[in-house]
Amino acid sequence: MLAISRCLLLLTLAPLASLCVAQPSPPPLPTRTVELASPAGHQVWDGVVEAIRDTTIAAQTQAKVLELPFEAGDSFTRGSVLARLSDVEQQADLRSARARLTAAQAEFRDAGIQWRRADELFKQHAGSHAQLDTAIARRDTSSAALDAAQAAVRNAEQQVGYTVIKAPFDGIVLRRFVRAGQAVQSGPPEPQPLLSIADLDSLRVDAVVPQSAAAAIRASNEATIQLDGAPEITSHRITILPYADPASHTFHIRVDLPDGVKNLYPGMTVPVAFSTPGKPRLLVPASAVVSRGELTGVYVLGPDQDLSLRQVRLGRESRIGIEVLAGLQAGETIVTDTTAAAQYLARRQAAGGPHP
Repeated sequence: MLAISRCLLLLTLAPLASLCVAQPSPPPLPTRTVELASPAGHQVWDGVVEAIRDTTIAAQTQAKVLELPFEAGDSFTRGSVLARLSDVEQQADLRSARARLTAAQAEFRDAGIQWRRADELFKQHAGSHAQLDTAIARRDTSSAALDAAQAAVRNAEQQVGYTVIKAPFDGIVLRRFVRAGQAVQSGPPEPQPLLSIADLDSLRVDAVVPQSAAAAIRASNEATIQLDGAPEITSHRITILPYADPASHTFHIRVDLPDGVKNLYPGMTVPVAFSTPGKPRLLVPASAVVSRGELTGVYVLGPDQDLSLRQVRLGRESRIGIEVLAGLQAGETIVTDTTAAAQYLARRQAAGGPHP
């Protein structure tokens, strides 16, 4: 009977003894749970800087260059005289056109008088219908001649105006194509260029991207211009031209730069980074990666709080971490301080613990 009581007592105390066994505690190390992340990525293409407002001033009349006040590199304001051409022939044509206009006006007045007289005589049955028709025809002919003479005067005045070329906007002279004393012509086959000008305060970058990237760039609407030795320039003014090149299947993208950007000039090539959504990746901080010869790994804390060094295969490094391609799964816990992890394992091994 006594033996039976002792057995019952042991069976009762057994569960309580199991509860008193200490559960393993996590080591005093900084840790992080690895998760999949979809950080915004960047794709970089070369773009060409161009002025939003630029033009080539060309000759619009036959003349000789008298004056070019600005050299290449000189700045000017809107309305400044960029070139002055000879106007001897143009002024002569204007005087001739005005003389023809005076004669046409006199003819038109006389034709009007004759028409009214013929019409009055016809109404009084003192003139024939043929006389009235002749007067009407002369009136209409003189009216058309007057219109032509007025148009000739306007054209001659415009030709005179073409001899003084003024700046259409504030800007800078990029290039001079002619010299003072040189004869220029308006064509054929095409007008002769005189000056190339641009507004360097309003610039943009033109980049060509594949059609596969166009939708993501349109969605992000952000671009960064990367310059050597200068701060990055971020722009949210992006225009994707609404057509693709049928041969290369690419789109032209224009990135407007903030006004007053320095050290950028039309024709320069600059890298343009466009923000695009990234695919899910497994990222770990750089502080969690340890390299020992050809071995690259991370310290992993298992479910039983057992610390071990595990080999991993890494991908690209970014500002927010290093991509893990193999050797680690989402949800696992890693140590972010490799030095502290190594010291902890050394102390555990010295105390007779298992080797990682």
